[in-house]
Amino acid sequence: MNGTEIHVEVASALHLFVPQARRAGATALATDGVSTLGHVVESLGVPLTEVGTLLVDGREVPASHIPKAGERIAVRPVARPQQVPGAPLRFLLDVHLGTLARRLRLLGVDTAYESTDIGDPALAARSAAERRVMLSRDRGLLRRRELWAGAFVYSTRPDDQLSDVLDRFAPDLRPWTRCTACNGTLRQATKEEVADQLKGGTQRSYDVFAQCTVCGRAYWKGAHHEQLEAIVERALTRFGGGT
Repeated sequence: MNGTEIHVEVASALHLFVPQARRAGATALATDGVSTLGHVVESLGVPLTEVGTLLVDGREVPASHIPKAGERIAVRPVARPQQVPGAPLRFLLDVHLGTLARRLRLLGVDTAYESTDIGDPALAARSAAERRVMLSRDRGLLRRRELWAGAFVYSTRPDDQLSDVLDRFAPDLRPWTRCTACNGTLRQATKEEVADQLKGGTQRSYDVFAQCTVCGRAYWKGAHHEQLEAIVERALTRFGGGT
């Protein structure tokens, strides 16, 4: 360090990432005079995926800006709804977010999910290859440069996780169009087409079925349908739906 001192104010929405001592307005920070502002912000614990605007003495600068002595830095969160340019909006979730993945699929949102821990490099590579927004609570993963795009999942509760993602990205909602098991699209199916997956009681009680075009899994309005319907209705009421 060469003693270059700046003052950094982190927005309250990002306070969970920084030490308690840095949550009370602008605080002094010594830098080395060569590191970018993006590096400085990440060194405080804030993933750049969560940063919407960086202000230096009131003017917006890129993360590549090199802070100079005496500058006052403001770190602002991502504006909502967040725009993700360059590809259809779709997600990739890590091994810890299985319930969130199934709920997003229930709502018709294109959601890839790794049910085993394949490691941060492989997840980041898949995000880049498929141009998917990486959703994770792993700050280290979200700091990987090869990610195409990413977002921190702020809650551990599936209901709150879903609400946060829908609020942040405002995806089109098309409930009951994706397989919750594999993310494939669903089509209408006859009872005969899915008969091998039905037990006797189901065959007698139901006549309307759907089937995944990828894995072949059959769907019908079974015992858990009311619970799933409640999730869908809450999402549609709060966040709207696509066509």
